[in-house]
Amino acid sequence: MARILLVDDDSGLREVLSFALSEQGHEVRAEKDGAAALAALPAFRPEVVITDLKMPGIDGMEVLRGVGESDATIPVILLTAFASVEDAVEAMKRGAFDYLVKPYNRDELRLTVEQALEKRRLQLENRRLRDRLREQTRALDLVHASPAMQQILQVVRRVAPTDATVLLTGESGSGKDVLARLLHDQSERWEQRFIAVNGASIPRDLMESELFGYARGAFTGAVKDKPGKFLLADGGTLFLDEVGELAPELQSKLLRVIETRQVDVIGSAQTVEVDVRIIAATNADLPARIREGRFRGDLYHRLNVIPIRVPPLRERLEDIPPLWDRFVREFAGEAPVRSTPELIQALLRRSWPGNVRELSNLARRIVLLRRSDVLDQDDLPEPDLEELAAPAAPESPGTPRSPGPFLGELPEGGISLPEVEREIIVRALARHGGNRTRAAEYLGIARHVLLYRLEKYGIQ
Repeated sequence: MARILLVDDDSGLREVLSFALSEQGHEVRAEKDGAAALAALPAFRPEVVITDLKMPGIDGMEVLRGVGESDATIPVILLTAFASVEDAVEAMKRGAFDYLVKPYNRDELRLTVEQALEKRRLQLENRRLRDRLREQTRALDLVHASPAMQQILQVVRRVAPTDATVLLTGESGSGKDVLARLLHDQSERWEQRFIAVNGASIPRDLMESELFGYARGAFTGAVKDKPGKFLLADGGTLFLDEVGELAPELQSKLLRVIETRQVDVIGSAQTVEVDVRIIAATNADLPARIREGRFRGDLYHRLNVIPIRVPPLRERLEDIPPLWDRFVREFAGEAPVRSTPELIQALLRRSWPGNVRELSNLARRIVLLRRSDVLDQDDLPEPDLEELAAPAAPESPGTPRSPGPFLGELPEGGISLPEVEREIIVRALARHGGNRTRAAEYLGIARHVLLYRLEKYGIQ
């Protein structure tokens, strides 16, 4: 039934116990001292260890510690004389499963071993379930196809196992919160709490108590102790979203916590030690705010240990199809909803000022309002004008654009603006060997806007 390692320096008791356990169907390996037992652990791989507490040399306490270091899921049952029960209780506080007082009862021995095996089985099953859940969570959050996100995820995989502070920057809705959660899920802290706090959603006069907590009687209405986010995240990860919105006085207190790993609870003289991994995020230009005196430079450098810029969706159009597919399946449930290629092309022509959040909201909207299980371009609402007018690509220093018209005089009989635009695009593509990215930069437009124009004018 199970492999049991038996340790006792009494040869007679060792023989009797071995016989009793073998009768119950177990495979037994008996050793006369603790040193031999610990040496046998790697090869024998026991499922239960039964050891005498008092032995010369390496005693039962040392065996308990050695088994725990080898495999914490192996339960240890102690054998002790009546006079050493207190020592056995102390051993249980250190992780022993149970103890049996000599002379032992056969039924008690059988029941204790069965309970120990059941405990180990449940521990291993829980571990398998946690690992499976962790892998499913990772797979869910890795929806991407763009080279930009592939590079970011490579950084995440390298940084996640460490306790390094990470600063995520990028536009609202671009997925900074998803990456923060992914950093936590792939860290050694993944079984501990992930606590998020938004610096823009909580009033400034409440943010200090929200972060650091308060003691009963600290102010009017404080009728009981309240732990802050730092204490709630102890052992885990604290995600400081919109950290650029913190008030200056809170910035200095946050800096102190990061430097000392100690929290001053409001209304208490007690300083509490915390073990927290910090991930911060912002859509603000923190260096600009530092120059304006609105953000502390020393706090910025404490947060900016590992900087990760999350690009907006318009800069990673390759991510739109897989993300859209995920959102549609999520909101459609069991319904066999699918999207036409024309719809996907229409999605690629938009600039997505709301980024991934906007894409998710749009998917929910048209899935709920759909007329059939085939989503087509006609199901999409008309984009706002600003969605098609993406920001111009930055110009390279030293290569200024021509400030004036270059097509010559306008003809007296009128001109077709679409034909002029089409000719300019064709000439720009020819100038750059058909490279659409470089042609878009040359024309001062985003790449996805150029792709829209190519389809609009039928330019191959």
